[in-house]
Amino acid sequence: MGDGFQFLDIIFFAMVAGFILLRLRSVLGRRTGHERPPNNPLARQQADESNDNVVQLPDQQVAPEAPVDDFSDIDDSVLAAGLAQVKSADPGFTRQGFLEGARGAFEIVVDAFAAGDTDRLRGLLDDDVYRQFFRAIKDRENADQTLDTALVSIDEADIIEAGMNGRTAFVTVRVVSKQINVTHDRDGNVVDGDAAHEVTVTDLWTFERDSRSRDPNWKLAATRSPN
Repeated sequence: MGDGFQFLDIIFFAMVAGFILLRLRSVLGRRTGHERPPNNPLARQQADESNDNVVQLPDQQVAPEAPVDDFSDIDDSVLAAGLAQVKSADPGFTRQGFLEGARGAFEIVVDAFAAGDTDRLRGLLDDDVYRQFFRAIKDRENADQTLDTALVSIDEADIIEAGMNGRTAFVTVRVVSKQINVTHDRDGNVVDGDAAHEVTVTDLWTFERDSRSRDPNWKLAATRSPN
């Protein structure tokens, strides 16, 4: 009698297990071998790092790229021709991309100079400009002075010159910014500037890059003020 009940129990649990299995298969589906793999956010990065000469074909699901920048909208024919020379030597060059990078470099250099961070400046400046910045920072340190700079805004950033010197591409950007610059002595007294007063500063920065180099970065090669 007991054995009969055990046999019925086994049949009952087997039926329950079968029902659960069928429900799971209907909900989860079956693997066919054609499922898309999970999205790997590092996949594109790993492909780019493994071979920087690989050209990524456009994804059909990605919106079409912006029209080619041919500089035909520039009234200054000399500037347009210079930009075309840079574009010919560096097909990846675009005005928008360059200006975004130039604005970012401007912020970093201004901040690093005020902080006396020569290590950070070293990778952004060419040798001549780096020596000038390094000397100014050391002169400030020797005078026991500190510089506090607040970059309030970058109001304008426009390319005004461009071209090729041999295989070296150069682009000059006119940057108009509002800043607060205050220099203190060792006792904290203000020796130059006003913390309550913004000043408008216009800089002309020239960036250069060897067009045949594998290094895609541009370096600041000259700084000056408008005449």
